[in-house]
Amino acid sequence: MCRHIAYLGEPVAPRELLVHPPYGLYRQSWAPRVQQYGTVNADGFGLGWYADGDEVPARYRRTGPIWADEAFADLARVVRTRALLAAVRSATEGCAPGEGAAAPFAAERWLFSHNGAVAGWPGKLDALAALLPPAELLDLEARTDSALLWALTLHRLRDGAGPGEALAGTVADVTAHTTGRLNLLLTDGASIAATTWGDTLYHRTLPGLGTVVASEPYDDAPGWTSVPDGSLLLADSRGVTVRRLPGRD
Repeated sequence: MCRHIAYLGEPVAPRELLVHPPYGLYRQSWAPRVQQYGTVNADGFGLGWYADGDEVPARYRRTGPIWADEAFADLARVVRTRALLAAVRSATEGCAPGEGAAAPFAAERWLFSHNGAVAGWPGKLDALAALLPPAELLDLEARTDSALLWALTLHRLRDGAGPGEALAGTVADVTAHTTGRLNLLLTDGASIAATTWGDTLYHRTLPGLGTVVASEPYDDAPGWTSVPDGSLLLADSRGVTVRRLPGRD
């Protein structure tokens, strides 16, 4: 099980969202407060961010725990960005290790993360994998359930689906063939889409800055709103909307 966070708004240094808060993603890697499955997230981490004037995000990913990476502190201090997605990883049994398995996954202007696990990985997901064209299946960045979910989502995006439609479609694809925890997070630097399906998610408006969407609150300040299980969240400069996903009682 993993933890992730996305931000949209005025320029900030990533450390203001990930490191400095008392219960930020950095600390969540070894001491999450509301994580329901697993504990230590030491199997890799990643940060993706957008530079002004460039819609293609940059990424920094590593295979080990975020607290053991000496370069991350400098990176999180000097970068300024209007949008980011970051994650720490606790690997699901049967999923491959390595930098390629660490979120965020990326293609074109998109960043993606998965907090959860797909039941039956890898040997019982033939029907789910068959939804992808063979070339796209062979192009998976890592042999993990998260990489498969990203491929399914990206396929819909490239077919013209909006971010919310793409995530909702991926959840529907998975639940039609198996079960799983499917908290998905997607951004293009101008909007955020996220699902809750089996784990926690919160959002908060930062006055004068922007919007944060995260697996769990990074502090005890007021304003954090829990997103109900089985929901789709959409956020952009106009605000946040939340609606129910089909099939969740």
